[in-house]
Amino acid sequence: MENALTPLTPARLAAPLAQAKGFFAQPAVKKALPLVLMIGLIASAALAWLMLATPPQRVLFTQLADNDKSAVSDALAAASIPTRFDQSGALTVGEDDYHKARMLLAGQDLPKAAPGGYAILDELPMGVSRAVEGERLRQARESELARSIGEIDAVADARVHLAMPESSVFVRDNAQPSASVIVRLEPGRTLSDAQVRSIVNLVASSVGGMKPDSVTIVDQMGALLSRDDDERGTSVGDARIDYQRRVEDKFRLQLNKLLTPLVGAGNFSAEVQADVDLDEAQATRERYDKEGVIRAEQGNWVGPNGTPGAPGGIPGALSNTPPAAASLTNPNDPATQPGAAVTTAPAKASEEFARTYDLGKEVSVTRTAPGGIKRLSVAVLLRDPEGKARTPAEIRQITDLVRAAVGYNAQRADQVTVVSRAFSPAVTDVEQPAWYDAAWVPMVARNATALIIALLVLFVGVRPLVKSMGKKREEVTATDRAALPLPGADGGPAPEQPSGSAPVSIDMLQNARGYDDRVGMVRGFTRDNPARAALAVRDMIKADAS
Repeated sequence: MENALTPLTPARLAAPLAQAKGFFAQPAVKKALPLVLMIGLIASAALAWLMLATPPQRVLFTQLADNDKSAVSDALAAASIPTRFDQSGALTVGEDDYHKARMLLAGQDLPKAAPGGYAILDELPMGVSRAVEGERLRQARESELARSIGEIDAVADARVHLAMPESSVFVRDNAQPSASVIVRLEPGRTLSDAQVRSIVNLVASSVGGMKPDSVTIVDQMGALLSRDDDERGTSVGDARIDYQRRVEDKFRLQLNKLLTPLVGAGNFSAEVQADVDLDEAQATRERYDKEGVIRAEQGNWVGPNGTPGAPGGIPGALSNTPPAAASLTNPNDPATQPGAAVTTAPAKASEEFARTYDLGKEVSVTRTAPGGIKRLSVAVLLRDPEGKARTPAEIRQITDLVRAAVGYNAQRADQVTVVSRAFSPAVTDVEQPAWYDAAWVPMVARNATALIIALLVLFVGVRPLVKSMGKKREEVTATDRAALPLPGADGGPAPEQPSGSAPVSIDMLQNARGYDDRVGMVRGFTRDNPARAALAVRDMIKADAS
């Protein structure tokens, strides 16, 4: 039994090659082959032009609904902006038309946002199960929260995922709800700690029973933005450093506003080091009066006769007044004579009192808020004008201006230093971007390369083919004209032939090298001698009729 898989022999391999050679050896194929090659070269040049002249594509939208794709494509086509769809279905435009397309679509409010938020509940059909209704409600909350978060300036868009566990009748089995938020930030933008806390509180306040600790925020790079309480406690030092940096930036901005009109932008450099008191102090002080104040007094006194003075006399206003003490009179003393005034006050032998004193008390509470500046150091480097240095008087004036701008205080041991020197050439001589880094260079390079390739194809490939075809046509014409006409039937002389041509005889026609040469000789004879050709045809017809 002959094996079906017969091995290939050289004869079998040579047969297709022979057939191909025979096909290309046909006269019609030989004549058409230059034209086919020329068309192929022109098509290759056009393809190279299209590939090189087309600018690189940039993704405009990655995920769009079909109706949005149609609307966006129509809007861009109306504005003569070509669009494409890659294998993943993303809509792309040329890099040169990217920003123009974004502005155009934003002006037309495209693409239309998919129905979200509480609009999802409007599409809820009647008779759905409770589980489906709960999922739709959760989806509506997620969409609304994502829209709210997307309103923040630094957030391009956001997605929110809510985990809502089923409620249980047992308190210990009830799980707390949680949320995960992924935000895509604008290029070059970041979220501050205050903005992250705002997003956490926004999500936690929008879902009942959710705590801020159950909210996780992640950016498009996978970095965790939300932190727990322990991590926030470790960032107290960072907050203090940030406060100190803000204070230094404030002084630095003041110096820039002051020195820019005076010495010009780029002609100075200012640095500020602020020693900020970030400690919070609280003191309580109690102060007492040393002399004191009498609160109560109780006692009595004894007269000279050993008995305390008792009240007596007529009841009335003077009844409680003790009588005057007895005294001896001297006849020789005028003061003791009748009619003289008695001025002697009653004496007391002893007294006894009990007094109670209260000490004065003063309580003062002093609280010192953080943020005070303990010491300030300012260093300013000025650029010397070209050709001369600054005078000490100029530096002194600028130093006084800097001190006034930063609030110099000698009691705090503040330090302000102003130095004028020539800047380094590496800083002053700003390197200009190279010409090949300009935005127009890639576009010109693409178009120029495509044009050069097209010209090379035309001049190197097409032009030689056209010349060779023209030469062949001229050779055929010369061969036809070289054929001399036969003598006329009336015996007249033959028409004049071009110089250098030989007469054509019957033997030459019969001994022609090939069919093409014979046809060429007959064609040239017929074109040069139409009358004799007509007579020859007439004789042939008569011979066939007889």
